[in-house]
Amino acid sequence: MTFLLTLLAAIFVLGPLIALHEWGHYIVARLCGVKVLTYSIGFGPKLTGWTSKKSGIDYRISMLPLGGYVKMLDEREGEVAKDELHLAFNRQHPLKKIAIVAAGPIMNFIIAIALFWVLFMTPSEQLATKIGQVLPDTPAAMAQLPVGDKIIAIDGHEVQTWEGINYRLAGRMGETGNVSITLQSDKSSTDAAKTYPAPVIQFMQGDDKGKDALTSFGMLPWQPQIVPIVGDLSADGAAIRQGLEVGDRITAINDQEIKDWVSATRIIRDNPEVLLNFTVTRDGKPVQLQIMPQGKKDNLGNAYGQIGAMVEQTEIVIPDAYKATIVYGPGEAIVKSFEKTEQLAVMTVSSMGKMISGMIGLDNLSGPITIAKVAKQSFDISWEMVLSTAALISLSLAVLNLLPIPVLDGGHIVYHLIELIRGKPLSEGVQIVGLNIGLLLLAGFMVLAIGNDISRLF
Repeated sequence: MTFLLTLLAAIFVLGPLIALHEWGHYIVARLCGVKVLTYSIGFGPKLTGWTSKKSGIDYRISMLPLGGYVKMLDEREGEVAKDELHLAFNRQHPLKKIAIVAAGPIMNFIIAIALFWVLFMTPSEQLATKIGQVLPDTPAAMAQLPVGDKIIAIDGHEVQTWEGINYRLAGRMGETGNVSITLQSDKSSTDAAKTYPAPVIQFMQGDDKGKDALTSFGMLPWQPQIVPIVGDLSADGAAIRQGLEVGDRITAINDQEIKDWVSATRIIRDNPEVLLNFTVTRDGKPVQLQIMPQGKKDNLGNAYGQIGAMVEQTEIVIPDAYKATIVYGPGEAIVKSFEKTEQLAVMTVSSMGKMISGMIGLDNLSGPITIAKVAKQSFDISWEMVLSTAALISLSLAVLNLLPIPVLDGGHIVYHLIELIRGKPLSEGVQIVGLNIGLLLLAGFMVLAIGNDISRLF
């Protein structure tokens, strides 16, 4: 059942993105006077569809839902009648060819911008960007960032949400140097903002690999002080098997004092398959237990620990000083959506460059299985998360398709730019060699990405 729901979620999110990407190619081809023969969602054998009596275009849904294609009249793919030569793609001016090829990725950029625009106009209650905690032995601790001050910029870029802070920090993954954190004092809003340099060394790599950017950097938002009392236990969890009971209050783990539930869960998550010494208070008396968190993996294959213990239900009240309502009007929201699209596109390209150079591992590459799992999880959270996930995937499709690799749209654009400069296209032999190289590269990336997906499952 979970597999079916994951598949349906992936189809629901990816289907429209693929369809609109191909529609971009399709509509610009028709506007440029090129005859379209087939518009297909998916590859392989035709499952269903129809042929337009007016245009003769074969609209279809095909068996393999890993993309789509628009087939146009082209002398390189078959004989073309003399009276239709002017409708063939290969007979068009290079600028028209570039417009047709670029239209797909551009459509994905437009979708991402539109979805971010909707999200920016949706009012949301969020935690203010005040530092709630600084973790020891982290870049934030070395920079002596004061708890309670408000983060207003990262590396000179304004930030207004913790999501924005996380993205800016994640963009420094694998790097060594200083991250500039600009803070507004908690004591007075009239005090001048102060910038702190925080040193990072191969950020989010080594021992910090698998942690989120905020935890690796060591500055966290405000978190409620939830009393660490066990409220429920999973029947198949490590906690119940190794003696933890409902009502136990966790007071220490490995001799580290535990004052709140978040501290306990952080230690547990950071120690999968490691035997931990728990001290709990039960009926007013201290009890010693040894519990080994079960090793789990998140969507990116990062290991974390889990013992199957839930906290006792308690009401959480967020102080007004740590609340923030984020909402933008239509005009401001469209500016923000363009800015966010640009930021994430640059970060995506930068991450690819870092993987190629070895600054970060190739295990960061994700494939269709991970995308499907993320899509499913977004449906479990909220409609805003579904839109956000769709926007991120659409943006990734745009950037990846523009890579200058033959077979991808970016590779074809390079061919047509060369044709524009030379005044004639590259020979078919050269293009075929390029396409074969592109196919090998693409196949290699797909094998690596799917291999990463499978390793994350097991």
